[in-house]
Amino acid sequence: MKDFFKNTIVCACLVVITMSSCNYLDIADNFEEAIKYDSIFSNKTNLERYTWNIASLFPDEGWKFDKLGTYACDEAFSIMVSDYTAIDFVQGNITPTNLRSFNIWNSMYIIVRKVNTVLKNIDKATDLKGKEKEELMGYLYFMRAYAYYRLITYYGPIVILGDDVLETNETAKYYDRTRSTFDESVDYVCSELERSASLMPSVVTPSYFGRPSAGSALGLSARLRLIQASPLWNGGTAARRTYGTWKRSTDGVNYVSQTYDEKRWAQAAAVCKRIIDSNIYALHTVKKMPDTAPLPDNVPQYSFPLGAGDIDPFRSYSDMFTGESPFARNPEFLWAQRSSGLENYSRHAFPYEIYNGFATVSVPQKVIDAYRMADGRTIENSSEEYPYQTDGIWNNGTDRIYSGYTLKGNVHKMYVNREMRFYASIGFSGALWPMLSSSNLSKRNVQFWYNLNGNAGKNSTRDLRYNVNTTGYTLKKFVHAEDSWGAPGQGTGYENSRRLEKAYPIIRYAEILLAYVEALNNLSTTYTIDGYQLSRDIDEMRYYFNMVRFRAGLPGLTDAELNSKETMQELIERERMVELLHENARFWDVRRWGKYEITEREPIQGMDMDADGLAYYNIVPVNQVVARNRVVDKKLILVPIELNEVRKSLSMDQNPGYQY
Repeated sequence: MKDFFKNTIVCACLVVITMSSCNYLDIADNFEEAIKYDSIFSNKTNLERYTWNIASLFPDEGWKFDKLGTYACDEAFSIMVSDYTAIDFVQGNITPTNLRSFNIWNSMYIIVRKVNTVLKNIDKATDLKGKEKEELMGYLYFMRAYAYYRLITYYGPIVILGDDVLETNETAKYYDRTRSTFDESVDYVCSELERSASLMPSVVTPSYFGRPSAGSALGLSARLRLIQASPLWNGGTAARRTYGTWKRSTDGVNYVSQTYDEKRWAQAAAVCKRIIDSNIYALHTVKKMPDTAPLPDNVPQYSFPLGAGDIDPFRSYSDMFTGESPFARNPEFLWAQRSSGLENYSRHAFPYEIYNGFATVSVPQKVIDAYRMADGRTIENSSEEYPYQTDGIWNNGTDRIYSGYTLKGNVHKMYVNREMRFYASIGFSGALWPMLSSSNLSKRNVQFWYNLNGNAGKNSTRDLRYNVNTTGYTLKKFVHAEDSWGAPGQGTGYENSRRLEKAYPIIRYAEILLAYVEALNNLSTTYTIDGYQLSRDIDEMRYYFNMVRFRAGLPGLTDAELNSKETMQELIERERMVELLHENARFWDVRRWGKYEITEREPIQGMDMDADGLAYYNIVPVNQVVARNRVVDKKLILVPIELNEVRKSLSMDQNPGYQY
């Protein structure tokens, strides 16, 4: 049986045809092309085929170019708007009549209808019984909930259909449905995720890697509950300022609650704690090796998770993204999938032309500055032992080699003494790219230089002006030392070039731990949820936050930090920015925190790409019209619903700010 979310183009043309037809609820079934409709439910085999065909309609989460997330916020930048539709989003070019790739309203309701059709007829397959039937129903509930989850993250309040299978070709009045409030939407989807979790297996075997498990469902539920509890959606100042006047036209009810409810944080914490207490998941770690870098003195030497004394922090973080560790058995993945899109994405990190990359991935300076020094201090408060310096080249002539990573002795001082996640994630000017699978030795172990006349700079030979890095930083997080690009006919000397297969982490255990700490941090009293006593317990917060820190080889929290709710929130926000870099978290984080209009107003900055020598290392705004034309508008918190759908449904309200 196929992997649950293995991406295919099955039925793609049929979906396009359907999406361009009538009301989004008036959706004809497309399966008849492969099998007679009456035969779908005649036996288990046909029913399973139909079910996994539904799963194939979900997108590859690792394909980042056309989705909300990384490039639609401040953690990445590109000037190639033609390929990166998310850049078009932040330019303010997405409208109800020009949605490009963001019109998922129809496609997700196609999935909802297909699931409801199966659930209505599942008893007809008489040879599907017992545990096997329950498990399949769990997957069906999950698919429906996941479709709704994606709708909520894009559009906010949704239209809930329940188990209804609407007839086709009815009058417009038949399909006229109102949108539920945001809270009603989240509560319903979370209840469906809980329902699916009770039926799906708790563990997925490696042969079925890619399918969700009960933990996947709970992970999505935890993510939604955290969003629901956050200021933008939970009656705080941000909710009142942004959505105070957004009311349902049919009855005047606020789509977003205007009354703060602290208990929502407890609900989010309870789901996270259930995942933690399942004892199924753990942070990915690699044992300490002879070439592991020594820990700073302020990092506990105890064995993980009480310290980092027995692990290799660089490999522990890096190996789960590059393909080095077997991803099908990674205990950190609540849900991950093989991703051809992720492999393609890594090619966009490589410099263009002479290294057969596309060079379109640029990481802004604010992300670089968020990484800590090796001893956990910020760059603004670095120590004498691990200083942050901006005054020249680190020219001691000696390379530092640890955990298989080489930091060349001729890089700028600002890239020295940084935490391990920085080296595992960021390609900076002078960083070494091993590319060991290339058969041409001259193409191995190359330093990429992004200054004006460097081998990856603006003046390097090229015929496409958009294939250039614009900040001086790219992403190495998903790039293995073996990875290189090229094949016969694609330049010279690249024969035997290959990439390790990778998996894109949709939900990781580190995210659950940080969500749990954030939820506890916002409690002022004790709540009992699902049998858990939940309060702002600083020992709980310390233990689970420190697990993420120790895995990265950093010191843990201080008492002073833990005792301040405001300080802890700042630390959590910074930790999420670094730990979950390019994992589609920050786009929704800055919105739910009510900080979107603040973070997006900060200019995209980087190195001076028009300079050579030390002048290159001056931090400047990106000198590109695409950067200057970024739009900050609170309507961009959500995607508009296609205008035709709003016009067809009398009770359908458009998202605020989108009138046409």
